[in-house]
Amino acid sequence: MIEKPRYLTTQVRHDLKQKMVFVAGPRQVGKTTLAQSLPAASAGYLNWDVPEHRDRILRRELPAGKLWVFDEIHKYRQWRNYLKGLYDNRRAGQQILVTGSGRLDLYRFGGDSLQGRYHLLRLHQFSVAELGLNKPAELLDLLRLGGFPEPWLSGSEREARRWSREYRSRLIREEVTSLETIRDLGQLELMMLVLPDRVASPLSINALREDLQVSHKTAASWLRAMERLYAIFRLSPFGSPRIRAVKKEQKHYHFDWTVVPESAPRFENLVACHLLKWVHFQQDVEGADIELRYFRDKDGREVDFVVVERRSPVLLVECKWADAETDRSIRYLKAKFPKVDAWQISATGTKDYVSGEGIRVAPVLKLLSRLI
Repeated sequence: MIEKPRYLTTQVRHDLKQKMVFVAGPRQVGKTTLAQSLPAASAGYLNWDVPEHRDRILRRELPAGKLWVFDEIHKYRQWRNYLKGLYDNRRAGQQILVTGSGRLDLYRFGGDSLQGRYHLLRLHQFSVAELGLNKPAELLDLLRLGGFPEPWLSGSEREARRWSREYRSRLIREEVTSLETIRDLGQLELMMLVLPDRVASPLSINALREDLQVSHKTAASWLRAMERLYAIFRLSPFGSPRIRAVKKEQKHYHFDWTVVPESAPRFENLVACHLLKWVHFQQDVEGADIELRYFRDKDGREVDFVVVERRSPVLLVECKWADAETDRSIRYLKAKFPKVDAWQISATGTKDYVSGEGIRVAPVLKLLSRLI
């Protein structure tokens, strides 16, 4: 069980003393729990989805405490101007925390009325480092149950499956309809069912649109909607002309990795989520110019993940289900960038050594425990 504060709690408290704070992230990842754990938060909590709270927001009848917490207010069309007015006219010491399950940095981002008035922090699900996992069996539990608080804390794979199924349904039937103009929800649900089988491979929108019998424009817009709602995320390829990298093919992963049916792709998805959590922390808290990508070239070589800082690779990660010889693709990329930290990690393997090329081959916990 996890009883300590979430990994962003200290940063939220720090940033609230300076500006508004936006905490974004997937639905049910723990944003409201984090917000309500702050001193004085319970008295100042307002949820746009609660009719009585919505009336108070629109009438500007706000709590008298020093902290206002607005949950899901991004569903209000004028939310940006509303918050700008509150912030610019706030009394001394008034703090404003905004949480939401949509991409607060993207939704209805016409103009820059909030420019310079907020810090954005993205909250992710539980991870190896946050939970303090150090045993292989615990890693496999995380792989089976997922990192969202409710299924993880249940400890039951059956309950985790039920949660995941209900989660996908609510995401489409409630979140999508409140934030997106999508009429054919049945086809959107079908897309969410077929996407997990395509994890770990380049995602072809043309192939997806053919399977769904929709236009390329429609399929692309649905994928963007799923990204904005933190259902999926996509990675672009890393590369330069000297390594003959592909330029356009993206890969996608799910925040709820338990939807991926096969073990090896699910493991890769889990690692993707861990790396993205760390990258977002570096961006949001440290201000680092860093991003997560993957490598694939025209000769068919592929490395699962490449962390890039200021356009240069700083970390290479290749995933294997069990112990295996070092992959030719990561050997190739390591040779091109010999100073870059390179790992080949396994879900069930036990070998732990450094190869002749300088690649660390190790069980996955060795790497993930170093993250956030």
